[in-house]
Amino acid sequence: MPLISKSPHFVFFGTLDFAVVVLEKLIADGFAPTCVVCNPDRPVGRKKVITQPPTKLLAKKNGIKVWQPEKLEIGNWKSEVGEIDFAIVAAYSKIIPKGIIEIPKLGVIGVHPSLLPKYRGASPIQSAILRGDEKTGVTLFLIDEKVDHGPVLAQAKVTGHGSGIKYAELQKQLAELAGDLLVEMLPKFLAGEITPQSQNDEGATYTKKFLSEDARIEPGDLERALSGENPGLAQSIDRKIRALNPEPGVWTMKDGKRMKLLEAEIADGRLRLKRIQIEGKKPQAMK
Repeated sequence: MPLISKSPHFVFFGTLDFAVVVLEKLIADGFAPTCVVCNPDRPVGRKKVITQPPTKLLAKKNGIKVWQPEKLEIGNWKSEVGEIDFAIVAAYSKIIPKGIIEIPKLGVIGVHPSLLPKYRGASPIQSAILRGDEKTGVTLFLIDEKVDHGPVLAQAKVTGHGSGIKYAELQKQLAELAGDLLVEMLPKFLAGEITPQSQNDEGATYTKKFLSEDARIEPGDLERALSGENPGLAQSIDRKIRALNPEPGVWTMKDGKRMKLLEAEIADGRLRLKRIQIEGKKPQAMK
């Protein structure tokens, strides 16, 4: 017999662009959440314009309730959300307390853009590009108290993307894959037809949040990569430019000014800069 015999009530936790693509897929297939939980509106850009999260805009467009707690607490949860059958978390960017994880009858489904247990943590997409991986994918799993640790419900792989793909492109590809996998998996999950499989902790690898200093290129290294003196270094810098733009943004120093490296390519073993931005100036194409 199915575990849920009526239309399921669930909450979607998600804030960022990755989450928007996943949520769009769910809504289009008839899996509209009872409530979307996302971060509060934040100031964005140099002018600090108060901006609504993209998931909030999508939820409002579809008549879905939105909750934007600064901090998740059980007391607020009961008054804002109440009882639900399950929850989905995709690019929410906040830790969900144990007490809330335990509320949904069927648990909380995490959506992670890697083939867990590989690349647990904050930056799996960037890490896959930096390593030059030819294969990656998405994992649906049941969230527990540890980071990206719970048992796996389903996985889907993509291959052949290692050469030249940029962060934004791979993020969109994986988000679409995750949305499709969720739509396929949910009916089986709700009917009790899926047996969660424990992750192999021995094979786990971890990622971190990349900071501006992680995206810095030494001027001498850039010169060697541009000259073709070191093809391996050229490839490494190219991967960094593709992985760490737009955030935190790859940069170097030239003539005492900060220079952003926005786009590049490998040609005959050399790094070729395609677009840069000198401090205080607009982005410019390179000839």
